[in-house]
Amino acid sequence: MDFLPMTAEEMRQRGWRQLDVLLITGDAYVDHPSFGVPLLGRVLEHEGFRVGILAQPDWRDPESFRGMGRPRLMVGVASGAMDSMVNHYTAAKKLRHNDAYTPGGRIGARPNRAVIAYTAAVKAAFPGIFVVIGGLEASLRRLAHYDYWDDKVRRSVLVDSKADLLIYGMGEKPLVEIARRLAKGEAPKSLTDVRNTAIMAGSVPANALVLPSFEEVSSDTAAYNLAFRLSVQASGEQVLAQAHGGRWVLINPPAAPLTTSELDAVYALPFQRRPHPSYREPIPACTQIQFSITSHRGCGGGCAFCAIVYHQGRSIQSRSPESILREAAELVKHSDFRGTITDIGGPTANMYGCRCQPPSTDCHRMSCLWPTLCPHFQISEAGANLLARARKLSGVRHLFVSSGVRCDLLFQQPRYLQELLTHHVGGLLKVAPETLSTPVATVMHKPPPELFERFLCTFRDTNKRLGLKRGIVPYLIAGHPGSTLNDMVETALFLKRHHLKVEQVQEFTPTPGTLATCLYYTGRDPFTGKAIHIPRSPRERRLQKALLLWHLPEQRAAIREALRLCHRETAGAQLLH
Repeated sequence: MDFLPMTAEEMRQRGWRQLDVLLITGDAYVDHPSFGVPLLGRVLEHEGFRVGILAQPDWRDPESFRGMGRPRLMVGVASGAMDSMVNHYTAAKKLRHNDAYTPGGRIGARPNRAVIAYTAAVKAAFPGIFVVIGGLEASLRRLAHYDYWDDKVRRSVLVDSKADLLIYGMGEKPLVEIARRLAKGEAPKSLTDVRNTAIMAGSVPANALVLPSFEEVSSDTAAYNLAFRLSVQASGEQVLAQAHGGRWVLINPPAAPLTTSELDAVYALPFQRRPHPSYREPIPACTQIQFSITSHRGCGGGCAFCAIVYHQGRSIQSRSPESILREAAELVKHSDFRGTITDIGGPTANMYGCRCQPPSTDCHRMSCLWPTLCPHFQISEAGANLLARARKLSGVRHLFVSSGVRCDLLFQQPRYLQELLTHHVGGLLKVAPETLSTPVATVMHKPPPELFERFLCTFRDTNKRLGLKRGIVPYLIAGHPGSTLNDMVETALFLKRHHLKVEQVQEFTPTPGTLATCLYYTGRDPFTGKAIHIPRSPRERRLQKALLLWHLPEQRAAIREALRLCHRETAGAQLLH
């Protein structure tokens, strides 16, 4: 079998009688490096472990977890590529109508709070089994956190799930270490010192940084802000400790990021780049990313609403050009490939090759770029050469960059900017300034709107020079902390002045672990104590969204209402004409 086994029959085809590790995921099994659980499965397989994947099991039936038998070492549990609550519900807390990670896009194939539900089910199926939780949902909920859907502070997911250990961040190093130590006969209870993990303990180590307890942060917003500030500014070698009742959640220090050679080795594993053959319907997420290439991990941007820095880290980990070009050459040979590589990028495409020089493990900045460029952040143009070489590969007709780009970096990367705009944009370029209001950009830790305006002029000048008719579609967020109706009026006027029409507006959703969620819950900046306007009411959020959709006739009544509320009838009248 080319895929990791999903059934007992597929185990038998490999000659296996028992798995070493069973991995459970809320996504369908797509053997692609963009899907975290299959990637970790391939890493463990490469280390010599017998790994099976149980994709979207019925959490209401313990029997559905027993199909491949009890694994020898452990079970790993993840909700999938997304937090299950974000996957299920809109910002208005309405049930979504589709799930891109499920065959046919159907909703309901995974439970709410999937990490908790799957852990309970697998412990019922295999009493006493060692369970490790991880992935985005577990990673960002590792401490007490505000939960938007419950509208309250919840305990660490390690406490609520009753799992034995939690892996936060990118899981290759800790998962392999755990599997190796268990295979050597170590008792699970001895795995207290693995980096990138969280454990439950009865006492606090001497070197730990003690955060306000769950009981404190759930009843006092000032304590919540203090816990957030301490956790993000902690030394890279400190254990974080947070009391939950009579026990402690201990967060071990992070592991060193993967080196270039280690990252190259991960992406050289034998991924099939397609869904498991048992599926009879397409999986939308696979269609979107099947022929994309990850060039790097991590992001130094530090945007307030973004969870990447808390999961992948702020350190940029770049693959070698040779590794990426080998992967591109392999894509060309794939039987489904039709000539188009849909992306070469990462969390921020033009951060490829950038790094902190010299690296500092004790840096307390949340962003390498905001409010000013850090003097230690070394900007690279390596992405320009990489794109130029990749687009010239035999069999590659089109190569696009679909990942986000940072305008504040682009103008310091003139070769990358020229390569991007000349060769790697289709009919529409999608960019994400997120806001076009200077005050909101400050809260978001995003560059000012003048930079986006400059980029827009550069893009249009390039189109004119090349004789191309290409459009630009900005992605914007409504309802972000700090955003007022006045800010949205200014944004709408900017859009109309520059003849821009947005395709969709993202309503801010407070997701666990981010600075913006801390702002939303407490109403104050955790670093300055300054009060921040929070658009909480459905009415204000609806009106903010309407202003960004200024070009739609059906939004005119809402726009009039918004203009009246902020006394901008005269200045904003041009939006209606």
